[in-house]
Amino acid sequence: MALSLIQSRALMGLAAPAVTVEVHLANGLPSFTLVGLADVEVKEARERVRSALLNSGLQFPHNQRITVNLAPADLPKDSGRFDLPIALGILAASGQIDGARLAGWEFAGELSLSGELRPVRGALAMSVALHRAGVQARLALPPGSAEEAALVPGMAVYRARHLLDVAAQFLPGRTDDPPAPDTPGWSRVLPAESAAASAYPDLADVKGQAAPRRALEIAAAGGHSLLMVGPPGTGKSMLAQRFAGLLPPMGVAEALESAAIASLGGAFALGAWGQRPTRAPHHSASAVALVGGGSPPRPGEISLAHEGVLFLDELPEFPRAALEALREPLESGRISISRAAQRAEFPARFQLVAAMNPCPCGYLGARGRACRCTPDQVARYQGKLSGPLLDRIDLHVEVAALPPEDLLAAPPGEPTAAVRARCIAARERALARQGHPNQALHGQAIDRHAQLDDAAARFLHTAASRLGWSARATHRALKVARTIADLAGSAAVGVAHVGEAVQYRRALQMTNEG
Repeated sequence: MALSLIQSRALMGLAAPAVTVEVHLANGLPSFTLVGLADVEVKEARERVRSALLNSGLQFPHNQRITVNLAPADLPKDSGRFDLPIALGILAASGQIDGARLAGWEFAGELSLSGELRPVRGALAMSVALHRAGVQARLALPPGSAEEAALVPGMAVYRARHLLDVAAQFLPGRTDDPPAPDTPGWSRVLPAESAAASAYPDLADVKGQAAPRRALEIAAAGGHSLLMVGPPGTGKSMLAQRFAGLLPPMGVAEALESAAIASLGGAFALGAWGQRPTRAPHHSASAVALVGGGSPPRPGEISLAHEGVLFLDELPEFPRAALEALREPLESGRISISRAAQRAEFPARFQLVAAMNPCPCGYLGARGRACRCTPDQVARYQGKLSGPLLDRIDLHVEVAALPPEDLLAAPPGEPTAAVRARCIAARERALARQGHPNQALHGQAIDRHAQLDDAAARFLHTAASRLGWSARATHRALKVARTIADLAGSAAVGVAHVGEAVQYRRALQMTNEG
């Protein structure tokens, strides 16, 4: 048979469109032609495949014209993921393996010159795409990639360490199906278990700081974003690093989507399966690093924090374009990246936790150290954060410096497990009432589910008027008050709940007054 067809997958955002690798052997001047809108690293597969076949003791058809087409021709292909399908296509077209037995299989893997298989990016996205499309196909992948793909329930995934391990399953004359029993080089991969909740740092490490701890609890219970303002060394980073442990456990669908994005970015670790990510980019990160980009488009930090936490320390030091890029995904939960050749959309449902100093020197309002900044410097520094961005951050909390004697004598704080239980209970109340966390309330749903009593409504209107809040800021405070009421087990939102919510939008104003 001079023509063979092998199935594989390309990557376009979280989608993994099907690619048919067509290999044709014909008489004529010897050549190896690869077509189908292949990127440079895909075209380099010619040399890797040739060396891998020869070094594995297999025959390479030197005296024939080899044409490899990656169909559809208008779909961009990148990376070395097509090495294994191309090699198998040549083996099938030359009769060294049985091409008919390849039906129902999909392959991806990069080949070393010796024939060893190397992991590829996006294996989990490939498996998720098959699962969603209802395609009953078996996957053969390299070590590392196979373990990722096997996380999808019900997928038949096999791990192969060498080209010969794959070729041995499809030799002519073999009739066993499913393939042969597990061997050191070929085995069926079973799903891994989710990471335990204890994998997160414990909130008990944070002593004192009752107000910031309370703000973290409210943010976790309602899905709210949080900004912490305070001098250096007060524990802002410690609090942020422990925030993910307060969030409810991930469902299978959430864990798969989060892990698939991490796989696309090459950042997935099997030990972190089922654990909410915490991304903390440096403040020198560009807008492209946060949003994503490239050709083909890859996810940025915003999407890599999907279903987890995006921690931005030294918030005013980030480039203005990077900060403004946060505004849309904070509202929509998605990010679209458009390029001339293609467009990709990534989910970006993350919780923003940001930290900043109140002024350039950091000691405005601090005890024991005087601030060296002029009012103009303080205004310029805080002015780096636009009003629309601050409006979209639900909780603004001051993290004050503790006196040394209070810090050293303070007992350990309340552990993560106890706070997490309250957060989960409050979130379950919100889900039972409206089907989603309080942060996602919009439009008429806010009025319908907030259930403000008359006194609380008058108090909120007075506070919004005196503090000069926008309509968005007022709605944000109302949603925070709804979460505070859920934590208290109250069906209605009272004055005390609204009063506490108002305090969480005054941190920057208080530092300015100080």
